[in-house]
Amino acid sequence: MRKLQSVLIVLLMVFNLPGQRTMAQANPKGKPVYLGDPTILNDKGVYYLYGTGQTADKGFTVFTSRDLKTWMKQGTGTDSGFVLEKGSKTFGSKGFWAPQVVAFKNRFCMLYTADENIAIAWSNSPKGPFIQNKVAPLSPDSKQIDPFFFIDNNGKKYLYHVRLGGGNKIYVAELKDDFSGIVDKTLTHCITAEAGWENTKGATQAPITEGPTVIKHKGVYYLFYSANDFRNIDYAVGYATSKSPLGPWKKYEKNPIISRSMIGHNGTGHGDLFLDKKGNLQYVFHVHNSDSTVSPRQVFITGLKFILNKKTGLDNVSAENKTLITPVLVNE
Repeated sequence: MRKLQSVLIVLLMVFNLPGQRTMAQANPKGKPVYLGDPTILNDKGVYYLYGTGQTADKGFTVFTSRDLKTWMKQGTGTDSGFVLEKGSKTFGSKGFWAPQVVAFKNRFCMLYTADENIAIAWSNSPKGPFIQNKVAPLSPDSKQIDPFFFIDNNGKKYLYHVRLGGGNKIYVAELKDDFSGIVDKTLTHCITAEAGWENTKGATQAPITEGPTVIKHKGVYYLFYSANDFRNIDYAVGYATSKSPLGPWKKYEKNPIISRSMIGHNGTGHGDLFLDKKGNLQYVFHVHNSDSTVSPRQVFITGLKFILNKKTGLDNVSAENKTLITPVLVNE
């Protein structure tokens, strides 16, 4: 299968088929970085990588890099090596998934999933330890995963997330200024899986959209998301646009923008946006371990570009970088 995929990529390079793009992988020597649902924080010239690890019932670890290619696993604020650890100062007993870490007012905020709920912890360092003053989830009465924190130009805070039940559906709500919960009256549905590429035959028949991440560009809100079950080889990334952070959202007609046909690996998705040191927009995501195995999932990074659509006057997003970065681990 891998040979067939390699042949496909070569053919795309030769014939430049419309709707497809080619990537030359940047592969420094080392062991692949294995994480699901990855997110990267760029802080003071250092990149910090977090995600769903193989020790997802214990907490989160962190990796650092200065070039996005070579990474080191870091010691953290806890003796155990976890940047956030299950225990008396954090919510959750299992299923520590899909963290996002952001800098906020000289501190660092980690939003994460545990026990199929969302919690928020704080630290003075991106290396942790992240803890809670009050050990509790944001909304104990409903199952929610995949948090993403977004601050608009007017200072309003929003929590994009996934709600479970009849599949995975993306919602948004204003977040209270003290981060204690959402403003209930603002809770709004964003996206459900409805398009053909979002519901291919795979590990489950339930409609799934997840892994939301949002950026504002030229006054337009871009919501990136993944569709299909993560175990499905067709797991892929698309986006939708809106004039408001609460929607309504219009899906890009040429979705997906990142898929296995473009990357050459199965299960491409559930990532996060970040700006690199040069100000370029990057998207970090995971792929399946192999053609036959899902886990442990491997981390990849690709650049994204905004390209003006003269017909609509709206910038389209394309994974146009010629280089697909394959991060490697240079220590254990």
